Amino acid sequence: MEREAKKRNAPVYSFKGNRNPFQILISAILSTRTRDEQTIKVSERLFKEVREPRDVLRMGEEKLAEMIRGVGFHRTKAKNIVKLSKILVEKYGSKVPDNIDDLLKLPGVGRKVANIVLANAFGKPAIAVDTHVHRIANRMGIVDTKRPEETEKELMKVVPKNLWHRINRPFVGFGQTVCKPIKPLCGECPFAEKCPKKC
Repeated sequence: MEREAKKRNAPVYSFKGNRNPFQILISAILSTRTRDEQTIKVSERLFKEVREPRDVLRMGEEKLAEMIRGVGFHRTKAKNIVKLSKILVEKYGSKVPDNIDDLLKLPGVGRKVANIVLANAFGKPAIAVDTHVHRIANRMGIVDTKRPEETEKELMKVVPKNLWHRINRPFVGFGQTVCKPIKPLCGECPFAEKCPKKC
């Protein structure tokens, strides 16, 4: 399945399969400012040794940084992952919180990461807005916003709640392959006739 997705140049997520909430959280953090292929490669290597926060604490920051080398800002991410692992052990009994407020208190966790965790780890309605979702929703006139946080709120008004968790993946794939940030392939876009942004 991953091989087929790569052939289509579509996004491949490492949040599926047997991943537990902690691994989904780590994958989401690793994925920020990193290509999907690299996130998958690093996550698969890391998760051979890491299944819970205590595994990270035993490993330590230096080894973790080396293991996740290849993702963007790997040293900063290693530092944050160690910090949040300590918090999870000490404050949450090694469990990942299942609510946005507590997730946002963890080092290195922003709204996008928190919403990915809520949707993929806990099956909760959440819209993960990244650069693709923000750009395409505005470009197509679905919303008219300046910041991703605003896009999330506006999308929640127009998209049925039972579909919130399904928004991110198709938008990312569409943004990577057709509705690109620079030189979008409008001639190949099935929505071109109704799109108000004539690129």
